[in-house]
Amino acid sequence: MTSYADIILTNGKVLTMAASAPRAEAIAISGSRITAVGTHDQVTALRGNETRVIDARGSTVMPGFVESHMHLFPGAATLGQLSLEHVSGLDAFVRTARAYEATRPGEFMLIARQANYTMIGEHEPITRHHLDKAISHRPFAIVAPDAHTMWANTMALEQAGLLHGRDVGIGSEVVMGSDGLATGELREWGAIEPVFALSPTAGRDNLGLTTGRDPAPLPSSAERAQDIAVLQKGLDYCASLGITSIHNMDGNLYQLELLNEIHQAGGLRCRVEIPFHLRPERSLDALEEASEMQRRFNTDRLHSGRVKIFMDGVLDSWTAFVLDGYPDRPDTTGAPLFSAEQFNAVVAECDRRGLQIAVHAIGDAAVRRTLDGYEAGRRTVGPRDSRHRIEHIEIIDPADIPRFRELGVIASMQPLHAAGSHYFPLEPTLTRVGDKLPFAYPWQTLRDAGARLIFSSDWPVSPLDPLKSVKAAMTRERLRPDLPDQRQSLMDSLASYTSEGAYAEFMEDRKGRLEPGMLADVIVLTGDIETTPADEIDGLAVATTICDGRITFER
Repeated sequence: MTSYADIILTNGKVLTMAASAPRAEAIAISGSRITAVGTHDQVTALRGNETRVIDARGSTVMPGFVESHMHLFPGAATLGQLSLEHVSGLDAFVRTARAYEATRPGEFMLIARQANYTMIGEHEPITRHHLDKAISHRPFAIVAPDAHTMWANTMALEQAGLLHGRDVGIGSEVVMGSDGLATGELREWGAIEPVFALSPTAGRDNLGLTTGRDPAPLPSSAERAQDIAVLQKGLDYCASLGITSIHNMDGNLYQLELLNEIHQAGGLRCRVEIPFHLRPERSLDALEEASEMQRRFNTDRLHSGRVKIFMDGVLDSWTAFVLDGYPDRPDTTGAPLFSAEQFNAVVAECDRRGLQIAVHAIGDAAVRRTLDGYEAGRRTVGPRDSRHRIEHIEIIDPADIPRFRELGVIASMQPLHAAGSHYFPLEPTLTRVGDKLPFAYPWQTLRDAGARLIFSSDWPVSPLDPLKSVKAAMTRERLRPDLPDQRQSLMDSLASYTSEGAYAEFMEDRKGRLEPGMLADVIVLTGDIETTPADEIDGLAVATTICDGRITFER
């Protein structure tokens, strides 16, 4: 008896991302699995009376995007917030902020995003006084594109207890002025979190990112419902962009439980992986929480099993950990959040427990310390298929490049972050990088050395749309003729957003490719990506998203 398909996609330019049969014309889906990939005639033979047929009209059909580094809860909370991405100059900032305020009459606090460090002027740091000129009668804060710096107005600083400064922990800083009061600039999460606590979600959306702790006291049922609605909005947005899998970088049990509620109600439109966030002040015993999260949540739709760690900050605020001084601050190297001994012990314990690790490491010293720790773990516990990761890798010492392949470490990188990608302004990044520019954002350099690369957005740091990142990966400009060409091919870019992303979470046997037996995570674009000029790829969109055999978005 013939088993008919539930869904058939035909008349497409199918990119399977499988080496054995990279292209096809049609695919069939039954339940949550792909049952056939082949020619139009082969696949349409599986059509029954109840089969849903989707005509791709010559457009690309490919595996769903695996978004390998994003912040789901805070990203979802930013939807609808003010973006200052293209705002330049004090007058424009004041006009934009006041116009936004007029649309939010009942909110206690306002937050804006994507405020460039040079928004007021190339040589004029943003202060609370600038924010006060725009909005002074209620708390107001703006967040830098890298999300590691915030500027707050005077009222926000007062409400958060920061106006007169205070100890905000290792690696964080409330920048103080000559008048003995805070300037308004807050560096890293120890300083930023007290201001976010004033927000409509009371900072619950950021807990997985900042501390890894659960809310205390526990949210009321109304607050919990509010948080679920925020997450659902974020998941819907992901589905509209063709994202079928998320490697979340915010780790706490609270978020896992909220997502499980959404899943049980049938609303989990993407597969989600949630890590355990280990802060430096916590002991190794805390990793039992990571193991418990892994035991409780271990399905193809929602799972844990990874430990997220911050090793350093970011270049633009001099908090990235670098091997030698910054060009404009020779005595400053940034401070690592973990000592070598502490991090080595963490790696060894994670290896004993079979946990994967992902480390935020932007400076070359942070990258080296992370690689050293991964190597030390292999010596202590023995080699294993750990697939440990390093996130961002914005500058690297040449001696550390081959170590990625040698140690089997995955390079997790964000095309829109790179200087020359046309998303972030070149300054102050170029000044912070200085003569290390040949080894900054070294995508192709790492790929040529045998490293496995996965791509992502770091949303809400940069736009979530994977097609914008693919364009940035393919069109990055060399800022000097003598610099290495780091541009990516189309197929390498797509692999880093599909099959390589699946590999990074140990799921390459069931997703990331379109082959019979694989999970039915499939997208249809609005055009043929292979014939679209590289600089126009972001003009494409997603027409249809299918996750686990269910249509989760239709344009």
